[in-house]
Amino acid sequence: MTTLSGGLDHQAGDLDLEDRHALRRVPGLSTELQDITEVEYRSLRLERVVLIGVWADGSLVSAENSLRELSRLAETAGSLVLEGLIQRRGRIDPATYVGAGKAAELAGIVASAGADTVICDGELSPGQLRRLESVVKAKVIDRTALILDIFAQHARSREGKAQVELAQLEYMLPRLRGWGESLSRQAGGRVAGGGGIGTRGPGETKIETDRRRIRMRMARLRREISQMSVGRQVQRGQRRCRDVPSVVIAGYTNAGKSSLLNRLTGAGVLVEDALFATLDPAVRRARTPSGRPFTLTDTVGFVRHLPHQLVEAFRSTLEEAAGADLILHVVDGSDPDPQAQISAVRGVLAEIGAGDVPELVVINKADAADPITVEGLRLRERDCVAVSARTGEGLDALRDAVDAALPRRGPEIRALVPYSRSDLVARAHDEGEVLHVGHGAEGTALQARVPPRLAAELEPFTVAAPAPGWPAAPSSDGRPAGGLTRPASR
Repeated sequence: MTTLSGGLDHQAGDLDLEDRHALRRVPGLSTELQDITEVEYRSLRLERVVLIGVWADGSLVSAENSLRELSRLAETAGSLVLEGLIQRRGRIDPATYVGAGKAAELAGIVASAGADTVICDGELSPGQLRRLESVVKAKVIDRTALILDIFAQHARSREGKAQVELAQLEYMLPRLRGWGESLSRQAGGRVAGGGGIGTRGPGETKIETDRRRIRMRMARLRREISQMSVGRQVQRGQRRCRDVPSVVIAGYTNAGKSSLLNRLTGAGVLVEDALFATLDPAVRRARTPSGRPFTLTDTVGFVRHLPHQLVEAFRSTLEEAAGADLILHVVDGSDPDPQAQISAVRGVLAEIGAGDVPELVVINKADAADPITVEGLRLRERDCVAVSARTGEGLDALRDAVDAALPRRGPEIRALVPYSRSDLVARAHDEGEVLHVGHGAEGTALQARVPPRLAAELEPFTVAAPAPGWPAAPSSDGRPAGGLTRPASR
């Protein structure tokens, strides 16, 4: 047994015999009640679980961090963590995940701890699940099943529930099991209604019937999700027509994405210190310091080894990131390994086709993070801003960074708008970026970048030469300077 500390990386061929044959307890994972009087405050009996992971590559610290994350996932799902164990192996055992000897040792630990469930830190094949379960004499689930269970608990919208159910069915389909007569339901010959020649013999077994029904349900869910995604596609199309830039908040689960959305827009969406608290995307309107409108979208959080089934099921929701103009990649600066979070999120973004979208790394929880860790991230990431959604630290710098990163859309126009068409000036403020505005006897002198449709409506009033109240000349940054005008304000 080892205490929780960093260790040197070993090559697979250099493993010590003791390392190969030891199950390492990870301290600090047990959430067992210390006071029996606490039981009366619990409304239901929590599953008692033992966590097991295999350290096949990387460092010991990385393996322990992964098991800590698995512990938080188990607690989020409503489990009581009794033990956390890691085994050092050159590769994962293809039969029982941890090997026959360690599986027997794990069975003893499960029995002595009084656990009823074993959670493995990885995705196990159907054969591995079945064999390990037969040895430990307790329910065995893997990391994928655990994450799917959490998603099922947190899904609220009709689309979210359908996406989670589809992912669960895709995971369940190859793992269906049956025993005894349930595997050989005879439905041929006279039992089948006297179908005659060609219909005699073993009919469809129960497990085959279950698979067929699951496939039918999956096909129906895919149709429903496709139909429900049409509304979101229409909304995205309308925003493109109005030339409104799109910003998507993406990042690791519980990194503070929803808190950041609330801070930037006053959205009031659910904020909870729990993994995967947000499953349904929230879209809110915001403005840059210069007055440019844009949409800000909160998305589902990512995690290490995010199940492929979930990525596929939530693809219609995650498409928002692929079509965005900018991704705010939120990182938990107080996490023990924020660089691993960044790698995991970028892996999922690449999988959904958002790997080439411009990215701004936002180090959240800067008030609780180690300054050395924050500085290390600043050195690694070229475009990076440190903020605290809880205290408001760094939010002004983030707004300025978003303003600078968003593309400058629409033509720049100069128009002398008569006061009778002040509605066009209002729309320029609402839909575009007003650079300068001034007022004279003939109307409002307006210089702005606006969407093409609004530019067409302003064309009759455009002027080539400076009008009364017009800025004298553009400055080096492209903005007019001097003159009788005043900066546009909202």
